[in-house]
Amino acid sequence: MADDPFDKLERTLHSRGPDAGFDLLIKKFREEKKYPLVFEARLMKSRHALGLPLIQNERLEDLPEGKRVVHERDFMAAAREVGGLFLADGDIPRAWPYFRAIGDSAPVAAAIEKLQPQENQEPVIEIALHERVHPRKGFELILGNYGICRAITFLEQYPDRKTREDCIRLLVRTLHHDVVENIQRTIAKAEGAAPETRCLPELMAGRDWLFGEYDYYVDTSHLVSILRFSLDLTDRETLRLAVELAEYGKHLSTMFQFRGDPPFEDGFEGHAIYLRALMGEKMDEAIAHFQTKIETSSPDDVGTAPAQTLVTLLARLERYPEAIAVSLAHLHETDPNQLSCPSVFQLCQVSGDYDRLRSLARERGDLLHFAAAALQA
Repeated sequence: MADDPFDKLERTLHSRGPDAGFDLLIKKFREEKKYPLVFEARLMKSRHALGLPLIQNERLEDLPEGKRVVHERDFMAAAREVGGLFLADGDIPRAWPYFRAIGDSAPVAAAIEKLQPQENQEPVIEIALHERVHPRKGFELILGNYGICRAITFLEQYPDRKTREDCIRLLVRTLHHDVVENIQRTIAKAEGAAPETRCLPELMAGRDWLFGEYDYYVDTSHLVSILRFSLDLTDRETLRLAVELAEYGKHLSTMFQFRGDPPFEDGFEGHAIYLRALMGEKMDEAIAHFQTKIETSSPDDVGTAPAQTLVTLLARLERYPEAIAVSLAHLHETDPNQLSCPSVFQLCQVSGDYDRLRSLARERGDLLHFAAAALQA
């Protein structure tokens, strides 16, 4: 008959002392995977060593300074141990509260990084995304578990600016992969074998038959959304894939063309022009294209979107004097808080044009920006 655990604990406490008793408890709880009790036993052992009541009644901050510091240290060690035990068992949701309590998200982020999409990952996605432990991986899990549609919906309100581009890259690559796979499959069916290239222009070259009136190879609404996101990309390789997607979109029948918001009324064509410029290709043509959009649109109808788009593009291309000129010509009456592009003051700052910044600030009665110019000149 197994030894009664209460009797065994009592004998250990009497014969070997409190520390041995606590170690016995901790060992038993670990073996039984009662990890929260491991945590509580660790804290009780700490309280005993500090001469505190073993059942906590006071707040941690009410302890004497010396004892509080030691107990906090023991608390952190216990939380890290128990969180690690849950992680070792693959239980990220139960591990997270312990690491969150001590402000250490790195072990949980490392565990999330190793995951592949599978069922019932909502709690982990919640930790990764909404607790911001590993936003990029959380987005990857959303994409893998729930598909592009839900991933696009989430990205519309993506909370983490630092990793947003990582998520856009993932979306572009996923959609490009899907288009290539579907077109290769269609070509193989018609020609007996699929070309090895994964370059969309090469796959489409000489194959106008791919694009009949009702032919498409991914959901067009997904394509439109991802191209819109791709305007924020800085990674050249992913920009190239986005350009290929825009070129694919241009081949679709009129049924699947779209009219975007100004200055992208020409849909796929406008996005291709902008994205190519970001890659350093046909930049002057792109600038002329969007300058024409400003000149041919009425601010009363479309607002300042065409001008803001051109200013953003020029700033991205580091053509700051031209960006400043466009801003002064078309955005001088726009509230800076309503701008999605850099303000004229920001353009002067990033270009190092402090003389222009000084004169504009004086002209506008802006003492604060005048001070910035005077101090940096």
